Amino acid sequence: MTAATRASDPGLPPLVGIDEEGGDVTRLPWDGQPGAEVLRSQPPAATEAAFAQRAELLRQAGVNLNFGTIADVTADPHSFISDRILGTDPESSAARVAASVAGERGRVLSTLKHFPGHGETEADSHHSVPTAAVDHARWATQDAPSFRAGVAAGAEVVMFGHLVYSGVDAAPASLSPTWHRILTDELGFRGITITDDLRMLQDTGLAQYADAGADAVAAIAAGNTMVLMIQGADTDPTTLIDAVTAAVEDGRIPPSVIDTDARALLDVRRSLAQ
Repeated sequence: MTAATRASDPGLPPLVGIDEEGGDVTRLPWDGQPGAEVLRSQPPAATEAAFAQRAELLRQAGVNLNFGTIADVTADPHSFISDRILGTDPESSAARVAASVAGERGRVLSTLKHFPGHGETEADSHHSVPTAAVDHARWATQDAPSFRAGVAAGAEVVMFGHLVYSGVDAAPASLSPTWHRILTDELGFRGITITDDLRMLQDTGLAQYADAGADAVAAIAAGNTMVLMIQGADTDPTTLIDAVTAAVEDGRIPPSVIDTDARALLDVRRSLAQ
């Protein structure tokens, strides 16, 4: 199936993504490599080895983009993300995040998630917009080191979470120009950015996120290179495309933004053909 998606233009393969973290989030039944619950008690070299093997399995299956590296940090066992983190403190997490990216290097594109960090709250962003009274100083010492380490290790993609750090911005990070500027200006990231599943915003039941097209427009205007939306029987990707097109036509999104994003995606797709 993945080979068929590349057949029409081998020089420009599509991005084929998966969230293959291991442990709780394992999509390929034959992925026997350990997940975070095991890896965080082992040396970082074990994380690198596990993700190298995992990435090779993905490559063999025709997958070239893994949403697989959890850069979130928490020591709270009640947190929604606690079973999936690579470290319970900034130092240990940063070391294993960098190791994860190193293991995937040259095999699949690596993604760091969920920026700016899901570990500050127990709430689950699949059903709510988790909010924490975190300011920039707290984020810089607690949450930033893992993402900084992953960026330095060469991660090509960062996924933005639907999270509110009210001391920085009242908007979810996925829809926040402020958080996109922080990622670029303070962490030096120049790669591809993507939202977490936009349908999660709709599933909160909050009126301001009920319109998937409006969410897509806000996400791209905020600085995301692309949006992620898991397709179901009740979803239609053309509604997102039409909404973004309309936003360009009426000036809410400058055409230069679309041109820049499209070129970035074309460039990374071409790199996968080499």
